Amino acid sequence: MSKRDYSLIGRDSRAAVASGLAAAQWYHTDVPRKQMKELMKRSDGPAIRDTAIWLAAFLLAGTGGWWFWGTLWCVPFFFCYGVLYGSSSDSRWHECGHGTAFRTQWMNNAVYQIASFMIMRNPVTWRWSHARHHTDTIIVGRDPEIAVMRPPDLARLCLNLFGIVDMWHAVPDMLRNAAGDLSAEEKTFIPEQEQHKVVRIARIWVAIYAATVGLAVALGSILPLMFVGLPRLYGAWHHVMTGLLQHGGLADNVVDHRLNSRTVLMNPVSRFIYWNMNYHVEHHMFPMVPYHALPRLHAMIGHDVPAPNTSILDGYREMIPAFLRQLRNEDFFVERLLPATARPYRAELHELTAAASAA
Repeated sequence: MSKRDYSLIGRDSRAAVASGLAAAQWYHTDVPRKQMKELMKRSDGPAIRDTAIWLAAFLLAGTGGWWFWGTLWCVPFFFCYGVLYGSSSDSRWHECGHGTAFRTQWMNNAVYQIASFMIMRNPVTWRWSHARHHTDTIIVGRDPEIAVMRPPDLARLCLNLFGIVDMWHAVPDMLRNAAGDLSAEEKTFIPEQEQHKVVRIARIWVAIYAATVGLAVALGSILPLMFVGLPRLYGAWHHVMTGLLQHGGLADNVVDHRLNSRTVLMNPVSRFIYWNMNYHVEHHMFPMVPYHALPRLHAMIGHDVPAPNTSILDGYREMIPAFLRQLRNEDFFVERLLPATARPYRAELHELTAAASAA
């Protein structure tokens, strides 16, 4: 097979459309209608509780960081603040973008806008980008959110533990959008009538960052930037650590989330930061199920999905060797084993797109 072309306007994009992989019919485990309706029921309660804890943790960590600024005692407070800002914002952006975290839509929108700013992802661009990610999950040339391409760039992955690569792209993208410019790839998934909103939000963000930098200069201290901007770097490690596990090392160009997504059992702290996105097979198969119902969904469909990885460490023990093998053979992937009780995967589309890409 020829080298993969991840461009959204390139050879593999055209092959995915030609083969029927683009916007294909995805496999779903059968769940009784009554039970699915119950799982999909939205409620403000869990998200209000978790958001109140989230904001209180921000206040406590931020106050401690400010109070002890200039001493080593500020380090643990800013460590916590950074993870809240640079990592938990990723899951809040994600869940509220789906509109499932809260029942009340303005609450979803409010947290979505705040978290998008923290994670430096334009809320308009990424709403449409993520819709494409769910429509064409890990379909080469179609999915704009493939975190690890083949062969993997291990140096890039390590740098991104500190948000360096993300920021390297996010800041120029923000400035470019603020100047009124959208890339050709952005235009492939953002509807024309929404594109002006990308520009408007980018300009608001530029103004906020400019004001923060101005305040830092006026005070002669980087302290303002420790609260706005820099946490996207020093607090990114947790969302990168958990995010790589979502699809890393697994199959691409398949239309079955059991094969291209990974569920990992995690400790309660990481689950709170990650908002239960460790149940990633379940989320992709049924994206309208709220985060707080994913553990119940996981228990319900266990007979039809691969066994979850038992911990973050267990997930990395599976994923890292796969990355190393892909350096030599980019077609290698970890094959997720379905239980004997599962319905098998039909691979016709995968074979068609492989033939189309090689042509």
